[in-house]
Amino acid sequence: MNDDHASVLKTIGVGTFGEGPSGKTTERLFRVEPGHSADFVLEQAALLMGCVSKLTHQAMIEEDEAMACAAHFLSGMAKALVEDLATANSRSQ
Repeated sequence: MNDDHASVLKTIGVGTFGEGPSGKTTERLFRVEPGHSADFVLEQAALLMGCVSKLTHQAMIEEDEAMACAAHFLSGMAKALVEDLATANSRSQ
């Protein structure tokens, strides 16, 4: 992805995370909002993954299930952001 392409690439609203009420991944609870720039989204995904890294390390030390659960949800958010941009990128080519 070149700089010009990255400056116009935006989220399209297809990235999702969080299981729905039945626990199925086809009924996602959250969706990425369309229209956010690639630069902003990648920055946010990197911040989320930094939090995940710290949380998982601490969860291992403390054997804390709540921290592991929080890390799971944060990683799902980051994954949804990146998947949304990847889909937008493939559709724009």
